[in-house]
Amino acid sequence: MKWRTAVEPPLPAARQCWATAGHMAAAEGCLPPSLAVPQWQMSTLHHPSAEPQNIVTIATLPTALPNPIGQKENDHLSLLEINQEVASAVLSSKGAKVEDCFRIYEEMHRLKARERLRQRQEELEQMVRAAYAQASEQLKHFDELRELKRHQEFQELQEVMEKSSKEAQRQQEKLKEEHQCRAKILNLKLREAEQQRLRQEELELLHKKEGQERLHRLYSIQEELLQLNQQIDPSSRHKDLPRMDLAVCSDLVNQICARVSGLIRTASKRGLPDPAGVDSSEQALQEMRGAISSMQQEITAAQEGKRRKYEEEEKQNQKGLEEREQMMWQTSVPAQQSWGKQQKEGLQVETEGSIMQWYWQLQDAAEQCVAAFSDIGNGKGNTEVKKIKTNLQKAATIPVSQISSVSGSQLREVFDKINNLLSGKPVQTEGRTVWVTQHPQGLEFVCYKLAEKFVRHGEGEVSFHHDSAFPIAAVLSGIWELHPRVGDIFLAHLHKKCPYSVPFYPAWKEGTSMEEYQRMLGYEVHDSKVEEADHFLKRMSGMIRLYAAIIQLRWPYGSGQGAHPHGLSYGWRWLAQMLNLEPLADVTAVLLLDFLEVCGNALMRQYGIQFWKIMLFIQKSYIPRIEAVTSSGQMGCLTRLRTFVQKCLQAEEIPLPKGILTPSFWRT
Repeated sequence: MKWRTAVEPPLPAARQCWATAGHMAAAEGCLPPSLAVPQWQMSTLHHPSAEPQNIVTIATLPTALPNPIGQKENDHLSLLEINQEVASAVLSSKGAKVEDCFRIYEEMHRLKARERLRQRQEELEQMVRAAYAQASEQLKHFDELRELKRHQEFQELQEVMEKSSKEAQRQQEKLKEEHQCRAKILNLKLREAEQQRLRQEELELLHKKEGQERLHRLYSIQEELLQLNQQIDPSSRHKDLPRMDLAVCSDLVNQICARVSGLIRTASKRGLPDPAGVDSSEQALQEMRGAISSMQQEITAAQEGKRRKYEEEEKQNQKGLEEREQMMWQTSVPAQQSWGKQQKEGLQVETEGSIMQWYWQLQDAAEQCVAAFSDIGNGKGNTEVKKIKTNLQKAATIPVSQISSVSGSQLREVFDKINNLLSGKPVQTEGRTVWVTQHPQGLEFVCYKLAEKFVRHGEGEVSFHHDSAFPIAAVLSGIWELHPRVGDIFLAHLHKKCPYSVPFYPAWKEGTSMEEYQRMLGYEVHDSKVEEADHFLKRMSGMIRLYAAIIQLRWPYGSGQGAHPHGLSYGWRWLAQMLNLEPLADVTAVLLLDFLEVCGNALMRQYGIQFWKIMLFIQKSYIPRIEAVTSSGQMGCLTRLRTFVQKCLQAEEIPLPKGILTPSFWRT
């Protein structure tokens, strides 16, 4: 029983089963030989918690058994116990083998799973590598495309920059050429300006020299005129000569002396006298010389006649009344002839007294109107009055600006607005309701501003667009008929702006400044600068055309009862008075032509043969007088007047003015 002590304690059942599982499986054919686990691997398949010295294997068991079996002296009981022990050991060994088989089987499956997992991982890695390679390839391709696109864009940008650079270079070269060209032109202009300046200086010296000569000539003319004036002094008048002849000569000499004195004063203030003024003065002097010479001859003849008369009376004291009457008739004939000759040779230099009285009455009416709205005109500090003033002024002036020849209905709307405003009815202007009764002085203010606006429209709109005179005149004529106050103030404004519409030539007065005298003549003076002659004539032309249109038109929707408030009779008076005045260079020809073009047809139909006598007088007598006072450079207006009069006389007809409002117009 010693061997028993040599054997280590038996393993637990579970551990024994796992220890012998491999052998049992191999022994009983549970596993194929290829899957049998070698004996050297069994020691590695034990439970992890088992220790190496406790493992009992089949290899150690036979070596331990022969010693007790080989002893013959053991008894039967010992053999039985040994057999039982061996049997239990064998059974324990088989269980361990089965357990080892299971463990091996599980390990094999685990190895296979690991193998399959490894293969799957390899496949996935290959797929990842393939995807990565494909992605890398695509990324590389994308980078190549992007690089190519960036390269193309860079090339395009470079081409654009090169093109822009070339274009800028061309522009710079072009600008350089233009600059050089301008520099050349500027140099030429500078040289020309310098040459012009030198020529101008020479001309100024020449003009100054000529002006000095003209000034000396004016002084000599003035001295001679004073001497002539002394010759026809009222104290030296002969009692047998008609007093009217000497009065006309004296007045004419006084006017010429005043004109020459004005030219001399103007020359002393502004420079040298105008050649035209000197020429006109010389011409007037020649006329005065002729008139004085004729008058002296008449005086001598009268004195000689008187002497002969006295001698004859002494010789024929016994002759009867018939002889004395015949002698008186013979004595009076030279005086009558001299009067007729004077009337043919000279015209008036002043407007008739009745016309001037009418002129001053209109100016007084305008001043009274201004004084009547002094409160609303000087409403400083009073916001409400200023607001009323602004609204009334807009209500009066805006409709006048809307007058046009578009249609008759549009003109009627404008007329109704103005008429309603003057009648005290409310009117709309710029979204506000306005009426003249808002202020006690509102009506006077509106009448004044309305008349002023009509005159400004004449000197502005009509001067540029001649046809616009007729619609303006039609509206103003209708307003004038219903509201005579507006017409009177309109005439006052017109006469002040254009004294030739009276007609009236303002005379120079002592103490009157040159600027004030220019304003009296109708010129606009701003900052001591007088407007140019062309602009002045254009304004005067516009106002005369408006006046000529007014005197022949009536508002078609009026009552038609009564005479025109300022009809053709005033136009006939204006024309007759104009032809009785000494003509002025440029002004007379321009205004006569404008008046005849606009109003000639109406005057022809109204006055018939008398009008044609006037036209013949203009052609035969008045145009030569205008030509005598007109310089060679100012013949344009006179030529147009002569052509117009000549054509009218040849055709025996005055054409209708352009822009006249026909009956069909009022139906639009």
